[in-house]
Order: sequence, then structure tokens, then C-alpha cells
Amino acid sequence: MPSWPWGLLLTAGTLWAALSPGPPAPVDPCHDEGGAPRGCVPGLVNAALGREVLASSTCGRPATRACDASDPRRAHPSALLTSAGGTASPLCWRSDLLHRVPLNVTLTVPLGKAFELVFVSLRFCSAPPASVALLKSQDHGRSWAPLGFFSSRCGLDYGRPPAPADGPAGPGPEALCFPAPQAQPDGSGLLAFSVQDGSPPGLDLDSSPVLQDWVTATDIRILLTRPASVGDTRDSEAMVPYSYSATELQVGGRCKCNGHASRCLLDTQGHLICDCRHGTEGPDCGRCKPFYCDRPWQRATAWEAHACLACSCNGHARRCRFNMELYRLSGRRSGGVCLNCRHNTAGRHCHYCREGFYRDPGRALSDRRACRACDCHPVGAAGKTCNQTTGQCPCKDGVTGLTCNRCAPGFQQSRSPVAPCVRASQIHLHIPQPKSFSHPPPAETPVPGPTEESSPVEAQDCESHCSPARGSYRISLKKFCRKDYAVQVAVGARGEARGAWTRFPVAVLAVFRSGEERARRGSSALWVPARDAACGCPRLLPGRRYLLLGGGAGAAAGSRGPGLSAARGSLVLPWRDAWTRRLRRLQRRERRGRCGAA
Repeated sequence: MPSWPWGLLLTAGTLWAALSPGPPAPVDPCHDEGGAPRGCVPGLVNAALGREVLASSTCGRPATRACDASDPRRAHPSALLTSAGGTASPLCWRSDLLHRVPLNVTLTVPLGKAFELVFVSLRFCSAPPASVALLKSQDHGRSWAPLGFFSSRCGLDYGRPPAPADGPAGPGPEALCFPAPQAQPDGSGLLAFSVQDGSPPGLDLDSSPVLQDWVTATDIRILLTRPASVGDTRDSEAMVPYSYSATELQVGGRCKCNGHASRCLLDTQGHLICDCRHGTEGPDCGRCKPFYCDRPWQRATAWEAHACLACSCNGHARRCRFNMELYRLSGRRSGGVCLNCRHNTAGRHCHYCREGFYRDPGRALSDRRACRACDCHPVGAAGKTCNQTTGQCPCKDGVTGLTCNRCAPGFQQSRSPVAPCVRASQIHLHIPQPKSFSHPPPAETPVPGPTEESSPVEAQDCESHCSPARGSYRISLKKFCRKDYAVQVAVGARGEARGAWTRFPVAVLAVFRSGEERARRGSSALWVPARDAACGCPRLLPGRRYLLLGGGAGAAAGSRGPGLSAARGSLVLPWRDAWTRRLRRLQRRERRGRCGAA
């Protein structure tokens, strides 16, 4: 940030030189070449230029011999004080003739927004007054505070001693009383005030809140209280008519943006505001934007930009708030707390998944689908909340699987939603028990009782008895020809024990090969040995479609009812639509006698 320009020669020529454009500014004054934020300030301007001046007295309203507001040659409006012009007589503001004390006339200039002042100057077209008070407002004219006084008799006019040569005696800035403006040889005069005149030497604007307050103003008021021609008399009867006349009212300063903007602009309503950077907002960049509150707002300095930081919400929140306690605990690094985390996330930074969801390791944390639903089984799981990292649901005793959807080895499905899986040695199994379950068994499902031909099946016996079909599901001509039948079936319901067999109601959807068992389309039955069904081989689930490649040599048909059989030599595979074309091709090859060659 450039240093504050205290040392200014307050003459008419040097004032305009100070306000003239300097060398070209960087492309982005608020960021360095690497993109890092740095303190920046708007340029020095004449804040009063073109501004309306409110004068308590103006000659020509009503018209007089000397002034006439309706005649441009004899008009002396207050607008001439802040217009860009010279010092010729027609361009000077003039007050009305004053006859009695007090001879007070005020000139008020609203600056439009807060500025940080450097100087105030006013050129008089006639002999300068012997007493002037300079005031400022920081609340757009609601209250006023003195900046300085100018008088040939400070004690009598303002009850103050003359200003000491070395500045204020106190530790902070104060309004001092300076000598009254002196008349120039041409009869004019210049009132010149620098804010440095009222502040102790050595104060730094960046590190002194008191000095920052001292230079801040939204309005300037100049109070003209005593003409020079009156001298020291206070006798109103001795007064002669008098009027003040002045031009070139200048207020040198910078748009107050607290180091977070390099320029001021007009908003849609015509108000002057800072073009804020560094995550700040407001007319003076005096606060952080709603989402940029990871640390508290601070004024930028020449050494540190103090940019407002965006909250770290991983793209899952649009709002956050600042927490001072968290900021202190973090070593003054981060105090933002994200609000209303979306996409099923939670936490201060929306950095973990909310209850009922777990982190998908294959997606970035900022991904909208980074959190997946646990999908815990309503019967097999002991709760709906899974492990945040692995997605493992809490399973009931005897239940396993990521979502707790199947019985563990050595356990079989029961009819109880409280204990859906029990040890195989504790029950007699007479119906096929699927490896996974989707819903509790319906109450109306028939539960077969024990028979003389059935006996309990131990879990270790099932492991040695059969195992699910593994390996490739490619259907070759050799496999096709060695089976008695090949059909597509849909299982209608759970199996029902019938002695040494378990009967499954099925619907034959397509017949690709029909041998001794005479497979036909339509309703039928599929008979599976009870021992195989009890161990879950084959696994037949109601509502699913399967490809059956039957062996046909499991047992005599008389020991079971009519229908198809799936003995140990059969293949029972979950149906794939892609198999239809292949099976029809094998069917045609069989009809051409190719099975004998296979």
C-alpha cells in the first residue's frame, strides 16, 4: 500500500498537481503478480468537485443591484465553488450583504460517502475572513465535529490557545486554532488546512484507529463567522454591509475503502461505493461477504492484505457463519462453520456424510455424489446408520453382508424379523433357504413340519454337499447336448417340502431342448432334492428367472409329482437376456444332428 501523502504544499498550483494522475497503475492493484491479495487504496481526488454546496446565504435571491440569480452575468450561485473554473469575478460565489452580527455564513459539502481526508482548501475572491471554523461529519450531516479553527484572536472567538508549533500536546489528533488566512496583494486569500496539522507526529494511519477516525468524513462544513473589515469590534451599530466571496473549494482525499479497493464507482441508485475486493463488501468494504467469514474482517495494511477468506465447505454449502471460539482454538487460522450442508453431507466443513450415508471412496469429497446411502436391510440390520468409511451396516446375530442382507455361514434364514438368521443345527430345514433375503417371510407361507424322511442338515455338511455354480456361464454345444432339457423358467413361490423332494411352482417361459421329461411352456413344477434345497443349491428366489439345464437322472418320476427335476447334475443359472440368441442357435444345430458329433 502506498504511504500516506502527508507532506503536500498547499498552494493552488501544487494542489492540482497532487490531484493529477500519476504513473499507470498495475493491472490489478489489489493483487500482486502471483495473484496473492495485497492492500490497495483509491487514488487521491478532489472529493468536492462537482458536488452540490449548501450555502446559508447567496447574493441574488432576491435580485439586487449587484446580484441577480436569473442573469448569468450577475449570478453568483454556490455551485461555482466546486465547478472546474478559474478565479475570475463572475465565477465566484458571493453571499448576500450582511448588516448585523453575527455575520455567520455556512458552506456545507456532502461528499456522497466516507472519504479519508488529506486537505481542505478554499480560495477567497475578496479579503479573507478573520475567523473561520472547519467542521466534519461522519454520519452524513447528523452530527458535527471540529477539524480546525482559523482566527486572529483564538481565545476570544473559540476559547482556545493558538496552535503550538510542534503540533497537538495530547497523544491523539485534536482541533487546533491556527492563524487566520492572510490577504494576498491582489486582495484575495487562501484558507488551507492539512489533516496532518491536527495530529501528533509519528502516528501511522494503518496502525492507529484514532487517526483513521480523525481523517474520516462524509461531509465538510466551513463556517465563516467574522469578516476581516470588522476588526476586533463587536459593536453591531458600527457595522457596514459586508459579503463573503469565494471560489475553488477543494477537499483532497481518498475514497475510504479500508485498503480493499482501488477505485470507487456509482451503484445503480447513483450512490458512490467502493469496488470491493478481497472478499469484502459494503460502501466502505467494511465487512466480509456472507460466505467469506472464515476469519474476522480487518482493515488492509501495507504489510498484510487481511483478505476475507471463503469458508471451506467442499462445494456442499452456500452459507456459513463465523465462530470466534473455533477461530481461537485453531490458532487464529479458521473460524468458519458451514450452514445447511447439501448432498447428504454434514460437519463444520461438510466433510463427512450425514447419518444414513457413507463416503464413496471412488469419488472426490467435493463430488455431489460423494455420499452414498447405507441402504441397510430393514430386517437384517440392527440400525439404519452404517460405517462412515466402509459403508458396513450393523448386522444382527447370524447376519452378514455390507447391507446385512444374507445369513452368515452356519446360519439359516428363519421366519422371525427379530432373529432372521439362526444356527442351522437349531432348526429342521425342509424348504430351500436363500442366501440373501429381501423381506420377512409372509405369514401365509406354509411352513412344512418334520417328516420321517427329513433330518437336520448341519452347516458343515452343506459346505461339503454343494456349492453355488462358479466360473464361466458360457453355454457350449457340449453342455447343451448333454442335458435332458433346457428351459427358461420364472419361480412363482418358495419351495414346499414333499418328502425327499422340494417342489417349486414355476412358469416355463421358453423351451430350447426337451428330452425325456417333456418340457412344455406354461405352468409346471420344479422338483429339487430336499437336501440340495436345504443347503441352497440351487438358489431359487421367487419372482426371479432362471435357465435350467436339467440332468433328468436324479430319481424316478414316481417318487415325485409331474414336472421338471433339477438333480445334482443340473445347472440352474440366473437368466441373462443375451443367452436367448445363443440358445436358439444351439437349438437349430441340435435339429441338424450336431449333438451326436458333440
